[in-house]
Amino acid sequence: MNTISVAGKRFIDEHGRERIFNGINFVYKGVAVDEDGVLRYKTDLNEERLIALKKKGINVIRLGLTWAGIEPEMGKYNTEYLDGYKAILKLCEKHEVYVYIDWHQDLFSNFCSLAGDGAPKWACQYTKKSRAPKIIWAEGYFFYKDIQKSFDAFWTNEEVEGRGLRDRFCDMLTYTADYMKDCKSVMGYDVFNEPFPGSSGKKVGLNIVKNGAETILFNKRVDRKKIISNALKKDVMAMLSVADDKKVYGSVVGQAEKYIYEFDTKRYYPFLVAAAEAIRKVDKNGIIFIENCYFSNTGIPCNVPRVIYKNGEREENIIFSPHGYDLTVDTPLTNVASPHRVDYIFDEHKRTQERLSVPVLVGEWGGMVPGSEEYPALEHLIRKFDSNKWSHTYWHYFIDFEHSKIMDIISRPLPIAVAGEIKSYSYDRKENVFTLSYTGSSTIKAPTLIYLPKDPKKIYSTKSYVMKENGILQVYAGKGECIVKVEL
Repeated sequence: MNTISVAGKRFIDEHGRERIFNGINFVYKGVAVDEDGVLRYKTDLNEERLIALKKKGINVIRLGLTWAGIEPEMGKYNTEYLDGYKAILKLCEKHEVYVYIDWHQDLFSNFCSLAGDGAPKWACQYTKKSRAPKIIWAEGYFFYKDIQKSFDAFWTNEEVEGRGLRDRFCDMLTYTADYMKDCKSVMGYDVFNEPFPGSSGKKVGLNIVKNGAETILFNKRVDRKKIISNALKKDVMAMLSVADDKKVYGSVVGQAEKYIYEFDTKRYYPFLVAAAEAIRKVDKNGIIFIENCYFSNTGIPCNVPRVIYKNGEREENIIFSPHGYDLTVDTPLTNVASPHRVDYIFDEHKRTQERLSVPVLVGEWGGMVPGSEEYPALEHLIRKFDSNKWSHTYWHYFIDFEHSKIMDIISRPLPIAVAGEIKSYSYDRKENVFTLSYTGSSTIKAPTLIYLPKDPKKIYSTKSYVMKENGILQVYAGKGECIVKVEL
């Protein structure tokens, strides 16, 4: 497999070709817990499914592991668990599908909430009990003080039997990266899923709710008497229509930025530096993925600085991997997701990319349930990602995903490897026409590779080309401008 690295705001391989990644999340949270605290479950990613996804144009997977699965007992690593994932990495290597490892968490741990995952029991110093959510899975972030305190202990590196909790997590990162270092499919490391601020997170949540309520209730488009008099039903659709306005939505979430700035710069950033240092002990080249915090999924600006180590050296092989969801996701109103709100979220992520000057691989987006009718919102985001030259991994795989309507949207014509620098690419679904424009380089001898989901009706290229098996179009451009158009 080609080695992937970072050059400015582009992914490149060892030939110098610009790379684009089209992928999906495989995150197995292991909610079944034995009395001994060991997570015991089996992933459902097998070779047959991997081949089917590869044929649909999937070339990268975000593969989720959990701290509890890796280190169920303090200082003792579960090699049986790791060997299962190593087998998946080797399978991906065989079929040339890239992987970035995600050390996943939600609500800190399954031992804090039955909807959670992440930390082992011994790392949950403030846990009272594991509870099931009453309304939505994330409610524990805002209402459970033991979850908030568990995050506080992690970010402040509170000691557990003589060593900081964060340090113990970083020891686990080093061990895992070292265990997987001979797997060529691993392109990088996503060290912490959607970091939550801890106790200050409640303040952020209340701030958003308060500002949202005031903004919506005092908007002339909402019948306030109807909302107050019908408290059970409320005028939900009217409120959502107000929040559909970018300026209104921005005024609601933007007022919480000061709280997130404090977390991003004072707590999250020191952890990122420590985590990157932990990875670099055993892997000098794997890409480090920077996520935004949990609240920045809504469009609150991410203020994490570029990683600079204690010796003053700047980490160059690093990218931004934002997440973003419409506020209706995970609710019964998922079918009225708004392109305007997600535009606001990802426009903010674009500003973070420009500030950091790094490539983007969107780690999570979508979240549509099987059978959802909100396919236009997905198509809208795909177009947006393509216009930004962003790679992505959709959240998330479900059984028979490869035959779903969502897969039909994700499986589109796409440049895989471009022998030069991409100027633009797009796919017009109505006309079934794909267009790629790039500046070729005479120093790159390897061809440009374009994935096509079906046999083309017509190909136009300013340079020579050949259609290969498995839907791959090869273009030999050399130096100069190149335009490729494909009618499907």
